Amino acid sequence: MLDADLLRALANEKRLRVLEWLRDPVAHFPPQRDGDLVRDGVCSQLIAEKLGVSAPTCGEHLKVLSRAGLLRSTKIKQWVFYRRDEERIAEAKELLGSDW
Repeated sequence: MLDADLLRALANEKRLRVLEWLRDPVAHFPPQRDGDLVRDGVCSQLIAEKLGVSAPTCGEHLKVLSRAGLLRSTKIKQWVFYRRDEERIAEAKELLGSDW
């Protein structure tokens, strides 16, 4: 079932860009001191830098994506790392009939 959180998450170009980058984090982000890019996800600071936005703005985008179930987060030390939830993304693709 389509829900408002999913539609809101997908209605923004920056959020779609984050989902695309996280599809292949090794290709889009530098190595991190803490956390594995694939296993743990990408540090929100790196995502903010790549998006060219402030940390609070990036945090709002990541919160919207997480609320829709498209991202999972892992906290390591004081940092939060994000990775795609491929199962939820596959479900959303099926609902939307899209390939993103």
